[in-house]
Amino acid sequence: MATYDFPQDLRDAQLALHQTRAAYEEYARTLPWSAEPLPGWEAEKQLHSGFRSAKPDSPGYTEEQHAEVARFRAELLELSITVSTHPFWEQVERGRVVDARMRLKHQHEAFEAA
Repeated sequence: MATYDFPQDLRDAQLALHQTRAAYEEYARTLPWSAEPLPGWEAEKQLHSGFRSAKPDSPGYTEEQHAEVARFRAELLELSITVSTHPFWEQVERGRVVDARMRLKHQHEAFEAA
């Protein structure tokens, strides 16, 4: 099993990417189901079930919510670029980059478990 000596700035960027993604997902759970105002709906009854999927009316996002979503997306894009274009990847053996990338993605879990 290969080990990699990830530079601190790369580890920091990956951790910031994880944290920002988690914060964005938490924020997104508080938003209306549609970014634009849309009427609610109720689907037909499902075959062999009494279940009917439905959504209430969506007021859409406020200007502040649109701005916050845009801010999160811009930050996630910047962090993704920082991680994926880091000079470290140039020194990783060609066939090992995916393995190294996966180890970096999960490296924080080892520290949390310790």
